[in-house]
Amino acid sequence: MSAAEGPLVVGVDSSTQSTKALVVDAATGRVVASGQAPHTVTTGAGRESDPRQWWEALCEALRQCGDAAHEAAAVAVGGQQHGLVTLDGRGEPVRPALLWNDVRSAPQARRLTEELGGAKVWAERTGLVPAASFTVTKWAWLAEHEPEAVRATRAVRLPHDYLTERLTGEGTTDRGDASGTGWWASGTESYDEGILAHVGLDPALLPRVVRPGEVAGTVRDGHGLPFSKGTLVAPGTGDNAAAALGLGLRPGMPVMSLGTSGTVYAVSRRRPTDPTGTVAGFADAHGDWLPLACTLNCTLAVDRVAALLGLDREAVEPGGTATLLPYLDGERTPDLPHASGLLHGLRHDTTAGQLLQAAYDGAVHALLGALDLVLDEDADPAAPLLLIGGGARGTAWQQTVRRLSGRPVQVPEARELVALGAAAQAAGLLTGEDPGAVARRWNTAAGPVLEAGERDRETLERISGVLSDAAPLLQRQHTVTG
Repeated sequence: MSAAEGPLVVGVDSSTQSTKALVVDAATGRVVASGQAPHTVTTGAGRESDPRQWWEALCEALRQCGDAAHEAAAVAVGGQQHGLVTLDGRGEPVRPALLWNDVRSAPQARRLTEELGGAKVWAERTGLVPAASFTVTKWAWLAEHEPEAVRATRAVRLPHDYLTERLTGEGTTDRGDASGTGWWASGTESYDEGILAHVGLDPALLPRVVRPGEVAGTVRDGHGLPFSKGTLVAPGTGDNAAAALGLGLRPGMPVMSLGTSGTVYAVSRRRPTDPTGTVAGFADAHGDWLPLACTLNCTLAVDRVAALLGLDREAVEPGGTATLLPYLDGERTPDLPHASGLLHGLRHDTTAGQLLQAAYDGAVHALLGALDLVLDEDADPAAPLLLIGGGARGTAWQQTVRRLSGRPVQVPEARELVALGAAAQAAGLLTGEDPGAVARRWNTAAGPVLEAGERDRETLERISGVLSDAAPLLQRQHTVTG
């Protein structure tokens, strides 16, 4: 390892599938060491993970970083949003965490919306309309289906909170991740005691919300982690807010993230309140807002279609009349938690490559349909769409987004933007800078730009028509086995 120009910091990305750790030079943004370890997620009706796997993966990822991690002066954790982590009096998980893409709480989401005044009231109160992704609905599901687990719970955390608490011994969260729970009031930026009372959750079980730029704690002794005693721990945040920090986003810059989930978002000065529920009115990690729309089916769903067809993920072909809605895990945008994948327009001359392209088109259609709602009216419609996430490196994803959006598409060369955003947050503790300014100094958004082309409105309109016509079928509840 060559000598660093500034102090070293660690940024962590604990995602659905794995945990990554980067050791970064705070002066330059250069990654001097990295590590990664996987998690497992259940399949079938639910999507659950044992939080202890996240910790074990973090320990392994840091071990792979070697001596550089020991030299780090600060650390921050970015983590998958919305997951419900229930802990007993010893800080051990009561049961596996219910993850963001577990949609079993769809009935509780509908019920909570009705019981507390409807969608408009929820949007004004929390920035969100209850959906199966959000933590409040998962708590309501747990109370209904596993009351013994609720009775055993002495602390409720989000995934990034759990890891931060394992580091510091203190129960903390931040405004960005707290805003995705459904029990955080966006107008007052505090826990909503009325909602908590309604779902039977004692506020004393929740973590303290640490302010942007505040130190969450220091790394405690006794973990065997490669951190020096007294290493500072930043608040951390949810993965999308961390990626926004990692890009150094300014208001109005549109982002599309292609991962296990797909998201579109932008930083805004205005507090979002969308009563349709399409746009979640999240807070960002440094005082502004992060209106965001999310789909459950993105890269994994398209990869699954490719596997079923026996094709490489890049083996797409143009043309054809097929429409494929890849809603393999139910869907959040549009709000169809019981949907499954749907194929329409199959002909004798339809090729496997055209079917694969139709899967890409269906996934991107859902994201672009929400993008205009995410952006403020004064956002520049010609601004490049920043394309990030694992799928952003794929030519088929890039060209599909470019063709269906009609926008220029910029692909940042920096990888692991969630971990880089967490690292920028950690660096801000040391330098006193805004983490977004740190990331801009690191030039993390730099990358090639694909020029805008004519928008493929014909394909967009065909997909919209199939989606509208198939709505009754997609809304039908099916029994899931396995």
